[in-house]
Amino acid sequence: MRLTRHLKNDRRARLLTLVGAGLCAVLASCSSSAPASKPIPAVPTPSAQTSQQASSAPKDDEFTLVATGDVLLHDALWPQARKDAKRTGQGAMDFQPMMEGVEPYVSKADVGLCHLETPLAKLGGPYYGYPSFSAPPQVADSLARVGFDVCSTVSNHTFDQGVAGVERTLDALDAAGVKHAGSARTQKESRKITTLKVNGVKVAFLAYTYGFNGSSAPAGQPWRANVIDQNKILDDATRARRNGAEVVVASLHWGTEYQQSANPQQAELAPVLAKSGKLDLIISHHAHVVEPIQKIGRTWVVYGLGNMIANHETAGAANAEGLLTRFTFERKPGARRFRVSKAEYVPLLMTKTAPRRVLDVRKALSTKEYGSATRGRLLQALRRTTTVVNSMGAAKDGLVPAPFE
Repeated sequence: MRLTRHLKNDRRARLLTLVGAGLCAVLASCSSSAPASKPIPAVPTPSAQTSQQASSAPKDDEFTLVATGDVLLHDALWPQARKDAKRTGQGAMDFQPMMEGVEPYVSKADVGLCHLETPLAKLGGPYYGYPSFSAPPQVADSLARVGFDVCSTVSNHTFDQGVAGVERTLDALDAAGVKHAGSARTQKESRKITTLKVNGVKVAFLAYTYGFNGSSAPAGQPWRANVIDQNKILDDATRARRNGAEVVVASLHWGTEYQQSANPQQAELAPVLAKSGKLDLIISHHAHVVEPIQKIGRTWVVYGLGNMIANHETAGAANAEGLLTRFTFERKPGARRFRVSKAEYVPLLMTKTAPRRVLDVRKALSTKEYGSATRGRLLQALRRTTTVVNSMGAAKDGLVPAPFE
């Protein structure tokens, strides 16, 4: 793994920047104006948990996994990346500053999972935005510097730039030191299971999409990208375990755009996959809005993480909102399998004005940095995200807001 990954192994001894008390005060001051039917979610007091984490040494029977939503590089984001690059000296474009809100969580996790929605162009372009993306390749290095280890790269836009787009994307991630799953440059590569050693634990990552916006596989090569198919997903999970994987994570690109509930495909297939005993976690993308989280048997299903960075022209406030999830996997003494011992989430919001940033909603509310309009928008995101995330009983099953980093 990259040097940044080795630094992650010391996360139990890290110092957390925690200002939960300040946020509680902020929320208390705003609660009188909140509708009774939509109370502002309580924020956990992090001090006890912080001291417990700081005193614990990294263990090879436990690791944390952080996952975030779509990296969807609309052209409206590029001017900010150019401006940030002038300040940071990171080439012509730098997307890392946009992701500063999630960096503390990602960099301190044992493994970070991202979703790169768009194919990448060659350095210098030409670059294209919606509807047929060819995005700036500098994002690959930016994702690596944030701390991401692996990206799912299969989506409805995978074939926007044909074979060349697929290959450029994977080449750029390789050059940045970020693993990838879901698309392939060769048929041999398409059969490989992406696997990482995380605190000594072998973790496999699988990725699939519902389709490609009506496009056919380029050059008649369907192996270029994985399509959601129950048998293939379960067969791949079986192969992963046969090859030594102790934890298997599936990333599914599905759902209905801008719909904050599971669609028929999700509602039908998620329980089958979760109850199969072959998958330990299901992470989802595509809808561009936050969807519920549900525990089915022993497997957590995140139906939609929304966006991490994006700029939709489609009207709708919810498409500027996203979600970061953190799952702690643990194998109890004498147990054969790893299980999720802690499930946490962080509401996110992508700002629409300069400087363009993805904000940790609760942390932003704990500061005095933002004016009343932005604070109102943050509160709206907090209420809506919390309501949606818990709409299928996740809180009852143990999902909690993460203490902020």
